[in-house]
Amino acid sequence: MNAHTSAPRPRDRVTVIGGGVIGISWAGLFLAHGLDVVVSDPRPEAKDQVLAGLAEIAPALAELGLPTERLTARLRFEPDLAAAVAEADVVQENGPERLDVKREIWRTVEAAAPAHALLATSTSGIPASAIATALRQPERLVVGHPFNPPHLVPLVEIVPGERTSPETLLRARDFYASLGKKPQILRKEVPGFVANRLQAALFRECVHLVAEGVVTEAELDDIVTDSIGLRWAVAGPFRTFHLGGGPGGLPHFLRHLGRAMEATWPGLGEPSFDEPTVALLTAQAEEAFGGGPVGELAARRDRAQLALMRALAATADGRQAQHGQREQPAQHGQATA
Repeated sequence: MNAHTSAPRPRDRVTVIGGGVIGISWAGLFLAHGLDVVVSDPRPEAKDQVLAGLAEIAPALAELGLPTERLTARLRFEPDLAAAVAEADVVQENGPERLDVKREIWRTVEAAAPAHALLATSTSGIPASAIATALRQPERLVVGHPFNPPHLVPLVEIVPGERTSPETLLRARDFYASLGKKPQILRKEVPGFVANRLQAALFRECVHLVAEGVVTEAELDDIVTDSIGLRWAVAGPFRTFHLGGGPGGLPHFLRHLGRAMEATWPGLGEPSFDEPTVALLTAQAEEAFGGGPVGELAARRDRAQLALMRALAATADGRQAQHGQREQPAQHGQATA
């Protein structure tokens, strides 16, 4: 919380609603930063799942330089939602991706949580404005959307609803930044936000290319990781095409190659997840990724991701390429993100 406000600083007590993959990841990050964490999930098996999940991600947290000894010492479980948020400074909701469920969750939270609590939803696509219709004070709710897994990937998209207050945006930004995240405040509300929309657009063409027999899933993955995946890790799409324009930069690229690129857009695929397509994708996934535990594949991915992040952090050029040197202008009355 900013120094000029009198409310408690939203750092000490966090309630994580939902003990699934995202909730576990958030809880691990919060605990590793020394916060008191309450996990609220009504499922009888939730406690065991959360504890097992925290044990799985502890090595990655340690690789990030975070303390993991006695990681669960500040953790407790409270299945009753109202009781779970009664003393929370921050509420991070990770419930089912259903509008009716989220509205009901937030009605309960608003009634039971302290007035100063920061209220954030991890929703992957539902606008805060739609959820906040259930609240008496919609200005308190903000989307704090991580990129999976939250304990590892730096991005958190902070998305305001139509009535989210500038103070709420600032508090969310400061809170996530204090955890080592890279919060990005979106300038306007859009379904799916930014990262998921980009991922969906690319994956749609991936599905089309596999369904049309141009490549297999394994071949397509190799193409991405050996080309644009490497490139985008250090320079996003606009910076990449700016450099592709040579001395004239992006303006030169757009003038000389933009129309040619635009001409390919109508030919991009529009696949659907019909039964034959799902069967094909499923069969190829089994062949490409084997029948081994998904947890092992995820751990291997996370180790590689950590190695890449360390390599980028080791060079000033890498940091500048990832995040640029210009700050984002203020929006909705808030300071820069």
